[in-house]
Amino acid sequence: MTTQISGDTASEQHGRPELKRVLGPGLLLLFIVGDILGAGVYAVTGRLAGQVGGIAWLPFLVAFAIATLTAFSYLELVTKYPQAAGAALYAHKAFGVHFVTFLVAFTVVCSGITSASTSSGLLASNLLIGLGADDPGNGLVLAVALGFMLVLALINLRGVGESVKFNVVLTLVEMAALAIVIGIGFYVIGKGDADLGRVTVFENPDDKGLFMAVTVATAIAFFSMVGFEDSVNMVEETKDPERIFPRMMLTGLGIAVIIYMLVAVSVVAVIPADRIGSPTNAEAGILLDVVKIGAPGIPIDDFFPFMTVFAVANTALINMLMASRLVYGMAQQNVLPPVLGKVLPGRRSPYVAIGFTTLLAFALIVYVRLGSESTIVGSLSGTTSLLLLAVFTIVNIACLILRREPARPHGFRAPVVVPVLGAILCAYLLGPWARLEADMIQYRIAAGLLGLGIVLWAVTRIVHKPEGGQFEDIEHMDIDPTDD
Repeated sequence: MTTQISGDTASEQHGRPELKRVLGPGLLLLFIVGDILGAGVYAVTGRLAGQVGGIAWLPFLVAFAIATLTAFSYLELVTKYPQAAGAALYAHKAFGVHFVTFLVAFTVVCSGITSASTSSGLLASNLLIGLGADDPGNGLVLAVALGFMLVLALINLRGVGESVKFNVVLTLVEMAALAIVIGIGFYVIGKGDADLGRVTVFENPDDKGLFMAVTVATAIAFFSMVGFEDSVNMVEETKDPERIFPRMMLTGLGIAVIIYMLVAVSVVAVIPADRIGSPTNAEAGILLDVVKIGAPGIPIDDFFPFMTVFAVANTALINMLMASRLVYGMAQQNVLPPVLGKVLPGRRSPYVAIGFTTLLAFALIVYVRLGSESTIVGSLSGTTSLLLLAVFTIVNIACLILRREPARPHGFRAPVVVPVLGAILCAYLLGPWARLEADMIQYRIAAGLLGLGIVLWAVTRIVHKPEGGQFEDIEHMDIDPTDD
């Protein structure tokens, strides 16, 4: 994975070559769309339908609006500071407090681990169904999910260079799978077998009012909208980023939400109302039911689970690559124990950081699967949203603070009300009112992960006191130890 934190001028000053600018508008757009789509729509659509019934499309739309507000803040900051450090750099610039910078960086690490763990649960269920196990037991799903995480670790140890062109292929596969779902939905509508009036029907099994039910559903849907923020790590490899980035990021978000809303309408059109809240397999997701019910007799459902596997596997790999490299980078900065910065001879992969992040993923999967009534997908997708909503709140606040610094020529500038609304709405979705009672486990998981990080940070501060402070070199810190 080529994830470098470096500025153009910094690269020249330190004698390092600049990254090659290979991304034009088309490749950048496909990268952003592919990163947003990922496992999200497969993981949350069924839960949304169970929460609000026929208006399952509405939470996607609200989540898109909130994500877009935050995207405006990211665009202003990435065109002002065109280095590939993302939220940690913006927090460091705005607050100048090393502990805050650490918390933001480690929160991003944790979100990558929880997102990859979510994908492992989704992949395990779909793979087993594709192989003929219509109702795989807990033990089998757990074994496959852990086995998948182990395979990711082995690939990660080998040292895989991230390829944007390969990402394009995977994005097209993801979009093809969703196009099948949408096509089946419109086929059912065209036959006259769908009641389109249901797309305006609100149903909530918990007797919440419309506002609170949509709030909870939006917090669930937010997992499907994240990923756009990862694109800032490609800024140094984008041609004319100040002109291209704003247009492509906002277009990518727009394409994603249109696909999601069409998928939600297809779910409502195809699946009977009495079954919409309880898919055949909760972790495999309701989209598989759309294929089975909407196209009986057509062998699409034989290969659709494998398309889902293909779509989510790459998301999980990229997340684990990102998490391990960030842990390595923080260890190199003496922010985490230096042992986490050790590199495998020959392959030049950060084997201790890979082992650390993989063990955390193992612990999360086992804890959720065996220690709670929630599913791996439900608990860990919600935890990912929780962690990233916290990061997005800080990014919006940082955008406001950093307005005191002059913008670069032709830099993007959002209306001042945008980061204000973004911070307020992201902070609002962090509250317990935006979660079901069964989802309170998400706070425990997030607190446990961040608590572990804080303990490691404190131990590092005591044992290895940094010279000149931590994160001083964050703008041009190289966190890619691989050679390939």
